[in-house]
This record gives sequence, structure tokens and C-alpha cells, in this order.
Amino acid sequence: MCQKLGWCPMGKWHKIFCVIILIVVLVFVGKMICGDRGGWRGDNRTINTITVSGNGEIVVKPDIATVSFGVSAENLDVSKAQTESATKMNDIIGLLKTEGINEKDIKTTNYNIYPKYDYVKASLDYYYGGKQVLVGYVVSQTVEVKIRDISKAGTILSGVGKFGATDVSGLSFTVDNQDIVKDQARDLAIQDAKTQAKVLAKGLGVKLVKITSFSESGNYPTYYGMEKSMAAGMSNADVVVPQILTGENKITSNVSITYEIK
Repeated sequence: MCQKLGWCPMGKWHKIFCVIILIVVLVFVGKMICGDRGGWRGDNRTINTITVSGNGEIVVKPDIATVSFGVSAENLDVSKAQTESATKMNDIIGLLKTEGINEKDIKTTNYNIYPKYDYVKASLDYYYGGKQVLVGYVVSQTVEVKIRDISKAGTILSGVGKFGATDVSGLSFTVDNQDIVKDQARDLAIQDAKTQAKVLAKGLGVKLVKITSFSESGNYPTYYGMEKSMAAGMSNADVVVPQILTGENKITSNVSITYEIK
């Protein structure tokens, strides 16, 4: 009878259920359509690319020499060992300043004090039974020096031996404005890669659209210099000033560029 009157609880809930199903279907279809359009716009499309490499190289003459000087002293009285070591190092620093080395270019990199022992046997007839005997304290100091006037490098290297330097090491030659040279090498590498990309695109019959990625390796200097020079045994007598040949430094950059093509 309720159906004849046009009202029925079951019919009402049936209509609501049908409306919900219809909404769900429309939402699903809408997402499918939007997804297809998004893919057509390029959100999910496959991008064709090519990758090229470029190399850049700058050769420059070094204008700075860096080297380390070391002194040491030994004495049973640690304070006397310190005094002897300090006297040697102060004389060396005085020489450096006389040669025009600025104090900001002189850096202490090491200062050590340690005891020195000898093993003494209890008897000449037995191997075992000996003991460690303190024979003194060793004090060592090391400074790193940046020589901006390379023409004075030889004079300085020979001069520090006269004031008690027992170790000269780590001689290397660098460029003061190295970042500028690195940038120049990178620019050359990028230009090389771009040129190759144009040639490759023409050969393949495609067009370059835009750069999608970039990476760089290298961009480091190759130094040519004396790795280590020992000054042990130098006396106060006159020594021959060594010729310091700086050679040339080669700074390289390697880049990789990926282009989108069509």
C-alpha cells in the first residue's frame, strides 16, 4: 500500500545507495580522464635524452711555493731542550721575515715533547733482564711557510739549514687565485660539452630542448714540484743555493650534461 502512495522506506534507501554508487563511478572515471590528460601533458610521459661530456684544461705557472721546516733538540733537562729548539726556530723565523715573508704566511703545524729511552742489558752474558733507561727529552717543532716570491725559495731553503733545520718537506707549487683558474677550466669544459651536443643532435636529426642534469668531476690541479727534500746534516758552512724550478700546473675539469631532445 505504501508503494501505491508513492512512499516506501526501502525504496528511499535503494535510491540513496544508487546515488552513492553513481558518485563513486563518476569520481573513478574522472580520475582516469585526468590521469590520461596529465600523462598527455607530460607528467608521466617518457622523456628522450642524450648525455654528452666535456673537458677543460688550463695550464698556469705557479706563483706560490709552500714548504715545511722542522727543528729538534735533545737534552736530559726538558727545559734546556725546549730552549735549544725554540732558539733554532726563532732564528729560522727571523730569516723568513728578513726575506720578506709575512707573518700571516708562517704557521706552526707541530710541537712535540717526548722522552727518549735506551734499552740497557742487566749483564752482557744474558739477553733478558734489561731495563729502559731515560736518556733525554726530545723537543720538535714544525712550521709551514708560504713563499709568495718564488725567486727567493732557493735562498730560503738553503738558509734554514744554517739555523738548525733538520727537515725540509712538502714543497709544492700552487696558484694564488686558484678558484678563478678552476672556473675558467669549468667554462671550457661546459663549452666543449655544448659543442658536442649540437653536433650529436644534428647527426641524430633531433632538437635540443633543455638541460635536465649537470655533473662535474675533476676540477683539480696537478702539481709538479719537489715532494720532499731532506736538509739533515747542514752545517753553518756556506751551502750551494738550489735552483727551484716550478714548472707548470695543469688544472682540469670534466663535466657531463644531459639534454632533453625531441
